[in-house]
Amino acid sequence: MRNPILSLFVLLAASSSALAAAPVAEEWPCWRGPRGDGTSLETGVPTDWDGPSGRNIRWKTPIPGAGHASPIVWGDRVFVVSCRESELQRVLVCLDRVQGRILWERTVVRSPLERKHRLNSYASSTPATDGRLVYVAFLDEKEIVVAAYDFDGRQRWLVRPGEFASVHGFCSSPVLFENLVIVNGDHDGDAYLAALDRDSGKTVWKTPRENKTRSYCTPIIRQIDGRRQMILSGSKCVASYDPRDGSRHWIIDGPTEQFVASLVYNGELLFMTAGFPEFHMLAIQPDGRGNVTDSHVVWRTTKGCSYVPSPIVGGGGKYFLVVSDNGVASCFVAATGERLWMERIGPHYSASPIEADGVIHFLSDRGVTKIIRPGPQFDLAAENDLGEDCYASPAVSRGCIFLRAEKHLYCIGPTKEPTAATVRGASP
Repeated sequence: MRNPILSLFVLLAASSSALAAAPVAEEWPCWRGPRGDGTSLETGVPTDWDGPSGRNIRWKTPIPGAGHASPIVWGDRVFVVSCRESELQRVLVCLDRVQGRILWERTVVRSPLERKHRLNSYASSTPATDGRLVYVAFLDEKEIVVAAYDFDGRQRWLVRPGEFASVHGFCSSPVLFENLVIVNGDHDGDAYLAALDRDSGKTVWKTPRENKTRSYCTPIIRQIDGRRQMILSGSKCVASYDPRDGSRHWIIDGPTEQFVASLVYNGELLFMTAGFPEFHMLAIQPDGRGNVTDSHVVWRTTKGCSYVPSPIVGGGGKYFLVVSDNGVASCFVAATGERLWMERIGPHYSASPIEADGVIHFLSDRGVTKIIRPGPQFDLAAENDLGEDCYASPAVSRGCIFLRAEKHLYCIGPTKEPTAATVRGASP
């Protein structure tokens, strides 16, 4: 006679094995992905492609206008922002993820083009989505504009949370937390951080930044030391805030004046790289209270730092990697700051690296991706040429890499949709 308990056990074991074997598919909902740090949990991510020949290029779609913002992906939609410079329009574009067709385009802002750095763009702020609405941020002359659109392209709200003045333009990206859309308003004036209600755009809290200096960092949000911490560098400091009300947990003075790169966290230490006019990389113990400038910096270096590209942690948090703007990559022991290697990998970098399947993708301005295994020795696993300049950071979702180049959006990966995928949540 068949044992029903044994049969149930076998069925559950088989189901568990099938689920364990299923590939993980993640949304890529915001700047640097679901955790805001450039890491992907997906396996089978492409490591071989060639733009000029079309090898492993699933689709290639011309994008109207220009911009350096990264694409974001949710379900069967890809969103990217751009600037139609001749029409003075900043636009949100929605594409079909599977085929790359443009589904709709909406003009968010129409105004004179702001002054900016030659390496910046008029559409550098990566959108964010919660799967219901898409949130975008632009500069409208002297004010930040934040707007929300649904997936059919209907505008739900548009607000102006504060002024923004900088000779280098604007680029920090909105961050989603609980019911809030948080934006960084560090600028050469009455600088601030602001949190807006997701449904209405109404300002929930607004915290002044006392050093009143331009910076462009997108915060990361983590549960650390029993507290929810929103951490960013900028405005002559590195600081942690409570994202629910904007109150500050701790601050480190300096180490320089201006910042672009986001921080990363390996579960033990925070890591930052900057900047201008001085270059620094710091590892920070994140359990402080008040001013911790003299007590919580674990290690520091001024060699091989990046200003624009954000860093990454790899090897399960064991290694800290960075590529400088002028193309010199370094790998450190995260805990101690021991530099394991330092190699020139290209002429210039603006994009921030990603980690997928245990390897790090470094995308140069010339569109060449160097894929490197983190570890004690420099180990170049692959090199792929897109054949078009790239200044935006990559996105990864459902087995594909999405690269926003100067004129096109590329989807790199298999021609068929992955099957039996489980989707992870996108909340930080």
